Amino acid sequence: MLNILCGFSVGEVAGAFVSTHSAIEKRISRAKRVLASSKKLFDVSAGAEFSSRLPAVQRALYLLFNEGYHGASPESVVRADLCHEAIRLTAILLQHPLGATPATYALAALMHLDAARLPTRTDSSGKLSSLFDQDRSQWDSRLIAEGQRLLDLSATGQDLTEYHLEAAIAWVHSTAGKTEDTNWGHIVSLYDNLMTIRPSPVVALNRAIALGQLEGPARGLEEILAIANRDRLTAYPFYFAALGEFQFRTGRYDLAREQFLKARDLARNPMERNFLEARFQACERAAILAPVSAITSK
Repeated sequence: MLNILCGFSVGEVAGAFVSTHSAIEKRISRAKRVLASSKKLFDVSAGAEFSSRLPAVQRALYLLFNEGYHGASPESVVRADLCHEAIRLTAILLQHPLGATPATYALAALMHLDAARLPTRTDSSGKLSSLFDQDRSQWDSRLIAEGQRLLDLSATGQDLTEYHLEAAIAWVHSTAGKTEDTNWGHIVSLYDNLMTIRPSPVVALNRAIALGQLEGPARGLEEILAIANRDRLTAYPFYFAALGEFQFRTGRYDLAREQFLKARDLARNPMERNFLEARFQACERAAILAPVSAITSK
């Protein structure tokens, strides 16, 4: 679906699944062979077949949105057109009586809450802007309100999916007027539940970042280094960026500089590269100023 229908390159699919180019290339080839040998199309009017295939469709829409919001495109890290297309397709899915499940409502809520931040993903000069630097007054209040409405509708059943938890995390961010007002304890708790439902190195990394915000950078570093299968993150630039950020905050500027250099070299597009280069330069300046600060404080 991602490769044929959504137009993802092999590299973009690999980025979405945090996998290697060769592994994804093999998976796509196998899938194409299965489709080529299929004798009939899927009968989506049959309830059982529709329901069994629905999770794969939801996952494809989730990854389509993610590619637009924070993906591996070589052109740009932000592609609002993909985000809006994912929202449109999810809305169509919600119009189908078998597609309007709590999980689909939660997925739609997540997309709306994240899309509300699209206007501030880049600054006025086109540079990538982190969550901590965004002007929250520019977040789209209409999309936040719609996201909250959809999140309420997702609570009608007994199911608790990864989409419910990720939408709840996005909701916590959207209701914090300032970064320092963010309820990081609640976010860590939601990530704990997400690790139970759908554990992955990326979820573990995001949990570690939230824990570092809650308990301090040293604790964040400890959690990152304790991630199981973190070798799967060694091609992901923001794994090294997270290490660099926490080392920067603990005053270990030389170590932070090394991590941001690794992150910059792994950047998937010019926007990521410029963002990580700026963090690398911040380490350079801090390392120069640190001895001066130590002398003047005596």
